[in-house]
Formats: sequence, structure tokens, C-alpha cells
Amino acid sequence: MSGVIGTNLVAQVGFIVKNVEETKKKWAEFLGVDIPETQPIGDYAVTGTAFKGEPAPNAFCWMAFFDVGPGLQLELIQPNEEPSTWRNHLKEKGEGIHHVAFQVDDSKTAVANVEAAGLKLVQRGVYGDGSGEYNYFDAPDLKCVIELLESYNKQY
Repeated sequence: MSGVIGTNLVAQVGFIVKNVEETKKKWAEFLGVDIPETQPIGDYAVTGTAFKGEPAPNAFCWMAFFDVGPGLQLELIQPNEEPSTWRNHLKEKGEGIHHVAFQVDDSKTAVANVEAAGLKLVQRGVYGDGSGEYNYFDAPDLKCVIELLESYNKQY
């Protein structure tokens, strides 16, 4: 174990983009890999997205994922116009790195540890297929958002 969340292994780096279709083609060419499918965040009935502690049923995004190493992904996120951490980032900072994510075994404990370290939970939800959850924290001292991912029943 190390640090606040019990791991220092980065699982994902997320980018906010204006156009996921164009950006994923450029990343695929750069990496020399196939262009991944674009996927929706999922239905609110499953995701239960909350932004700033309030239900956010209209927060939505399109995503594309690149597996770039053992246990490491690049995620491209194109948000809709509704309030969310994704939309705020695009509006306030433009396109670019949004978050660095870490895979955790127990979100409840990890969230408590991160909050105890002074970071503020700004958005959370369940994966669109119900197989896990995410929690986003504002981390101004780290110059990005920190994301905790818990993939239920996944060995990594």
C-alpha cells in the first residue's frame, strides 16, 4: 500500500475533447492501433450520476478507450451541454487532460481517505453496464481531477 488511496499505479488518463470521433482517429493513427468504438456513458437509471452532490440525470458523454499498456487506458470524453465535471472542464480549461485514475478495491474506504486528505468529491456514478463505479475529486494542487475506479469482481 502507498499514499492516500493505497496504490500509486495509474489505471487511466482521461482527456476532455470537443469531438470524440475526430480525436479518436488521431490517437489511433498516432498509436498505430485500430480506432475504438465510441460508447455512451449509459442510462441514468444505471449510472445514477451525481454532480456536486445532486442527481445529474442529464449529464452525458461519449467515450472512447485505448488500452496502452498493462492496466493502463487513455480515455477520450466528449460531454454534452449539461452541467458535469466534463462540461465544466471543457468550458473553463478547454480540451486536454481532465483526470488521472486509479483502480481501487474498496471505493467507500478510498473515498473516505481521499476526502480526509482534503480533496472534494465532485462527481460520481456507476459504469453504464453496472460493472463498477467512478468517483471524481477536484485536486487543484495536483493540477487535474483524481478519479477512483472500482471494477466489481475484476482481477487486475
